Amino acid sequence: MHQSVKNIAILGSTGSIGTQALDVIEANPTLFCVQVLTAQTNVDLLIAQSLKFNPRAVVICDESKYQQLKDALKHTEIEVKAGEEALCEVVVLPGVTMVLTALVGFAGLKPTMAAIKAGKHIALANKETLVVAGELINALAKQYQVDILPVDSEHSAIFQCLVGEKSPIEKIYLTASGGPFRGESIEFLSTATKDQALKHPNWVMGAKITIDSATLMNKGLEVIEAKWLFDLTTEQIDVIVHPQSIVHSIVQFQDGSMKAQMGVPDMKLPIQYAMAYPNRVKNDFKRFNFLDHPTLTFEPANTKIFRNLALAFEALQKAGNMPCIINAANEVVVAEFLKDEIGFLQMSEVIETCMAKVAYIKEPTLADYFETDKQTRIFAKHLVKSI
Repeated sequence: MHQSVKNIAILGSTGSIGTQALDVIEANPTLFCVQVLTAQTNVDLLIAQSLKFNPRAVVICDESKYQQLKDALKHTEIEVKAGEEALCEVVVLPGVTMVLTALVGFAGLKPTMAAIKAGKHIALANKETLVVAGELINALAKQYQVDILPVDSEHSAIFQCLVGEKSPIEKIYLTASGGPFRGESIEFLSTATKDQALKHPNWVMGAKITIDSATLMNKGLEVIEAKWLFDLTTEQIDVIVHPQSIVHSIVQFQDGSMKAQMGVPDMKLPIQYAMAYPNRVKNDFKRFNFLDHPTLTFEPANTKIFRNLALAFEALQKAGNMPCIINAANEVVVAEFLKDEIGFLQMSEVIETCMAKVAYIKEPTLADYFETDKQTRIFAKHLVKSI
């Protein structure tokens, strides 16, 4: 069957997801074509990617790098832009059929909304967009008849398990590797360093998501995202620690039957699945062999030691702007932890204080989300300084 080429805009093309998406595109030139590439600050890699893939437009968010990018691409037809606002301009370009949002954090919200309003399908690797404003994003996607296809390995797994199913979900199990500190004590974590936290046992990811994985906040954010992607209640979502990262997540149906999606840990698979959906594309990725993994194990998540996961469930239950508060506070504490300004366990303390102190809004507007995000960041930074 003939497939038309999908024209892809990659927001965050120099990060872990972005670079792997480009590998998938390069391997399938008859299926995908790069229209837009954007980066936060990594201008050298963006230049190399631009010269290789020849997109229509590129954006460097760090405006101080604009001239360097412009000069490097002046012999090409590529349109060069700079600044955060430019992200919203390039996603709406005619011809772009899908936007892969692989930006880190709250920064993904505005361009994702702009893309939806322009009728572009979204391959979502920026979980914070749904964490912060899930209700709003879902309403927009419905209004503009846009698909939101999950790229996170866990949500992709749930999505794949649901294809062809008409029965309601009874429960989902999001699997977690447990990160580098699985089984460690509070005493150990009280002196844990960023170098230890950045050594993830199974996945190679960016610094922010790797720290989130070590604190289990990544799983907490995924719980909130799952609610909006699959229309679930808090009680329908469970987290189970699975250190081998082979079972990527599980769906339980109302008859008690369960479906799991499995495979070796490789982000290219969920990236490719989202970009090619509804088709599966042949590839040469490493295949899973059961005999290499005779034992797959599962255990409960320890929310007493890893407080962030409990806080995320709390935020989801409280709803309103609470997930926005937890996300903003988390972005601040992770950045500060990476600069050695705050201890590992203190991250949860700052987040919890922000949840208690920042103004709670039951039914927030878009403007409320931006204000909440701003106020939470200011307060969280103040808390970090006072530690």
